[in-house]
Amino acid sequence: MDLRKLKTLIDLVSESGISELEVNEGEDRVRIVNAGSPAPAGQMVYTNPAPAQAMHATPAATPAPTAAPAAEAPAEETGFIARSPMVGTFYRAPNPESPNFVNVGDTVKVGQTLCIIEAMKLLNEIESEQAGVIKEILCENGQGVEFDQPLFVIA
Repeated sequence: MDLRKLKTLIDLVSESGISELEVNEGEDRVRIVNAGSPAPAGQMVYTNPAPAQAMHATPAATPAPTAAPAAEAPAEETGFIARSPMVGTFYRAPNPESPNFVNVGDTVKVGQTLCIIEAMKLLNEIESEQAGVIKEILCENGQGVEFDQPLFVIA
């Protein structure tokens, strides 16, 4: 690779604020890391999908141990709390014309579909992990939900 191209790439990395740039040109491969100044928020550029997957796996594993004790305490007082396994959009029915999967007061069995969460254009059926009666529905139809957000109270 030409030294002028390398100089231009180095200048581009330092001026733009990105933290890393990798360029493949034929058999030549150049990786420029800007360790001096972190990239401003909103300008992170990932050229390789592997670091993004590792970054997402770490936060998912870290909150789990701290969330477990918090989930046990309310479960003793109000019943089992069904939580969202993912980030997405909460739907109570398979389509707008269909009846809801469950309503307050309905008896549910283990494995029965409670709702659908749409994530990345995929509809994911969320099934009950415990048998009981639906005491409370904690989300509105069409509402965005976060990972580990309470959805239902089952007693």
